[in-house]
Amino acid sequence: MNAVNPTRDWYPFVGPCDPCPPKYVKTYYVPPNQYIPYQPMNLPQFPLPEALRRGTLWPALYGPYESKCQTGRPEESEQH
Repeated sequence: MNAVNPTRDWYPFVGPCDPCPPKYVKTYYVPPNQYIPYQPMNLPQFPLPEALRRGTLWPALYGPYESKCQTGRPEESEQH
């Protein structure tokens, strides 16, 4: 597993007759549970309040979600 960067790139085929503007590179996130085939014994655990905040009990299965969307609306951030 690439623990530093769990995102992967995909280069889709761009045909000459595609009706939409092409996207040459698409990225996707590979969740950490894809690399742990079974639950090993004595895995470290988050404390319960932190586990509820993160959505998992085990740090090895935690993968933070980073949204690519902008926060807020553009017209709200511009003050005229």
